Amino acid sequence: MILPKVEIKKILFATDLSENARYAFAYAVSLANLYGASITLLHVLAEVPETVDKGVIGYISAERWEAIKKQHYQEAKETLTRKKRDYVPIREALDQFCEDVRSSHEDQDFVADEILVTRGNPVDQILAQAEERKCDLIVMGTQGHGILEDALVGSTARRIIRRSKKPVLVVRLPEEKD
Repeated sequence: MILPKVEIKKILFATDLSENARYAFAYAVSLANLYGASITLLHVLAEVPETVDKGVIGYISAERWEAIKKQHYQEAKETLTRKKRDYVPIREALDQFCEDVRSSHEDQDFVADEILVTRGNPVDQILAQAEERKCDLIVMGTQGHGILEDALVGSTARRIIRRSKKPVLVVRLPEEKD
């Protein structure tokens, strides 16, 4: 059997702004460095389907539901900007994140090709951006920590793996030592 030559020129790094995603970014940078690839960073702001909006509004007021959604969006921004009060736009915060990684890992050079922030279904957006930008690999973190979490259907990483035509590297946080 002849093995194909693996060429990775473009990596899509999908981030949900979690600690898992930050850890997975180290893998994206390492692979980019190894293969001389560029990295496209993607954060998807999940939109709540209209049916969920209508269902929730049946239990709480529309004003309260909008406040909850606004709070969620604000928490995502604050996570990305490391709780700064000046509310740097997400794209600028991702750019700053790249610069921080460059300065703390001078031996690991990489090119942040694009920084994208989109709205929609995270799975659909990740797959669409990977195809549209002709990425060779998708790198993302996951939060599964046990049998129950692994058994639950619906995780973004699991759906990406099932539907992607591109190779997917899913990275977990290492287990904490006692």
